[in-house]
This record gives sequence, C-alpha cells and structure tokens, in this order.
Amino acid sequence: MRVLLIKDVYKLGRAGEVKKVANGYGRNYLIPQGYAIPATPGAMSQADRIMVKATERRAVLNEELGSVAEVLNGKTLTFAVKAGETGRLYGSVSDEDIMEAIAANFEIEVEKRQVETEPIRQLGTYKVPIHLTMDLIPEVVVIIHREGEAPGIEEESPKASKAETPVEEAAPEIEDEVVEVIEEVETEPEAPETEDNPEAEA
Repeated sequence: MRVLLIKDVYKLGRAGEVKKVANGYGRNYLIPQGYAIPATPGAMSQADRIMVKATERRAVLNEELGSVAEVLNGKTLTFAVKAGETGRLYGSVSDEDIMEAIAANFEIEVEKRQVETEPIRQLGTYKVPIHLTMDLIPEVVVIIHREGEAPGIEEESPKASKAETPVEEAAPEIEDEVVEVIEEVETEPEAPETEDNPEAEA
C-alpha cells in the first residue's frame, strides 16, 4: 500500500513523502500510531504543506541539537563487566546503560529509543549511533572490557544495531495541519491490496 508520511520516520522517510509499504506495516503500525495516512487524492493535496511545515520544524531541531551532536560524536564510553572465557558477558550492556553513561559523562539527556543498539553481550568495541534528529546521528564508541583489566580499543566489533522500529521526530504542529486530511481519508476507500508483509519496503 502507499502511505503519505505526516511525521518523520527514521529509516523510512520524511514527513510529506509518499512511501510504498507492506499492508500490515501500514495498517497495523504507521497509520494507527499517527505516522502516516493512506495516500488518497485528498491526502496528496496536502503533501506539500506537510513537507514545508516538517522542514521548518526539522531545521529548528537541527540548530538546537547541533552542538549536542558535536559533543557526542566520537566520544568513548567504557564499561567494566564480568565475562566468561569466550568473552560473553554475564548479562548485557543495554541502551539504558548507554543512555545513563551519556548523562553521567557529558550531562546530556537522551532517551532510550534514541540509542540505536540491541543489548551487547560480548566484549569488544562498538560504534553506537545516537539518533537525535533525522539529520543528526552522532556515534559514540562503546568499549566493553573485563573487570580488573585495563580497557583497550580492540578490533571493532560489528555495530549492535537495533531492530528498525520507526522513531518519529517531534513536530506537533504538523498534526494540526493534517486533521482535515485525516477526515477526508476516513471517507475515501482504498483499493484492495493483497500484500501483507510487516516489513517496510523502500
């Protein structure tokens, strides 16, 4: 199905863009969560206005958070942990652990959903993206070493990527702009679709 994004969705697209997605992903997640609406003719007539408003809001966020991105990018966080002989941790280093370390070391508050990592369960060095906005995604270096041993930058491990759950950019004023569109959508039937894959297509 084709949807019109009314909010920025990380790794999918920006507000005002039309994307083709799997039926289940669109109907079960994007639309009910307020990220998108079906790309009907009525909705498409509002696409340019939605895009302009989102661009203005995004520019403000980028300016506000630009200095934060500069502080975080390339910074190193170290975690001393207990681990077995193979290097597997007794537990894990989570997005919440990294969030708290950023606050403690740099006095910068981020949310867990902005830390792009799955729980890390192996000793090593990792680059972890911090999603501030669609345009500002600094990376911190996370070194996980064994307790009692000095941390050292080992050969870089693969990025511990988080499952691609869309993350919206804050743009509350956009929602006001599309109320009229949403009302139109409710009265405009969609063409039947047969595809039902929960993963988004590019």
